[in-house]
Amino acid sequence: MFFGKAAVIGVGLIGGSFGLALKAAGLCGRVVGAGRSAANLELAVARGAIDAFETGGAGAAAAVRDADLVLVASPVAQFERIFLEIGPALKSDALVMDAGSTKRNVVAAARKGLGDRIARFVPAHPIAGAENSGAGAASAELFRDRRLVLTPLDENSKEDVDTIASLWTALGARVSRMTPEEHDGVFAAVSHLPHLLAYALVGDIAARADAAQLFGFAAGGFRDFTRIASSHPEMWRDICMANGDRLLRELSLYEKKLKEVGDMLQKKDAAALEKLFTDARAARERWLNGEYQ
Repeated sequence: MFFGKAAVIGVGLIGGSFGLALKAAGLCGRVVGAGRSAANLELAVARGAIDAFETGGAGAAAAVRDADLVLVASPVAQFERIFLEIGPALKSDALVMDAGSTKRNVVAAARKGLGDRIARFVPAHPIAGAENSGAGAASAELFRDRRLVLTPLDENSKEDVDTIASLWTALGARVSRMTPEEHDGVFAAVSHLPHLLAYALVGDIAARADAAQLFGFAAGGFRDFTRIASSHPEMWRDICMANGDRLLRELSLYEKKLKEVGDMLQKKDAAALEKLFTDARAARERWLNGEYQ
């Protein structure tokens, strides 16, 4: 498995790490990037994530020309525009995949933008995010021992899906497969909701009259709970909007649980509160110990 030229549209944490990992594994001859920030792209070249880049209104189309493999790793709200731009420039045998954190909207954007090239688009989601962003945060080891979800389409050939799966496995990822619908439901619960809650808590504290005092005394617990509120705001805005229906459902379930906790406090039901804490701690320990792999 070797790709003479790979194109990465959006050379941030994920896109930059993909370029570094491809090169470290010896799976690609040349990587060309495209994006909105020339400074970030220059940094990506300096770090060895890409060999060259294209900018401007037609940068993505120029980057994918003659590419054997294309990764779209931009914020998901940009995908429809990008697919429309790159569709006519793709080689007939180019393999295309994405790194979006939502899948139903990405698949819809790909169907609209790629047209009859949709058969060679294999949707993917590397579960390897971090609170830092940009090419400066990229690492060739980012995907090692991380989950990677493929949501294959009916139009995909088994050979293309297996090639993409083998590629991510070669980069160190553990590959799973879901439908786009299943994917968006799962990640609304375990990824999108936690980010929303972290942003909301920090926003609430920051808006209070005594914010300086509150932040001044915040320590490890607050830091750990809100770490992901340092994530890329545009990216998470797009994710929340794209998966809003599933996220609203998870938010409603969480509000119900918070009401139950509030009732425990109102009734001074220490036993119920302790049982909640004990059960939650045990579930988290099982997760940390790999029982849910």
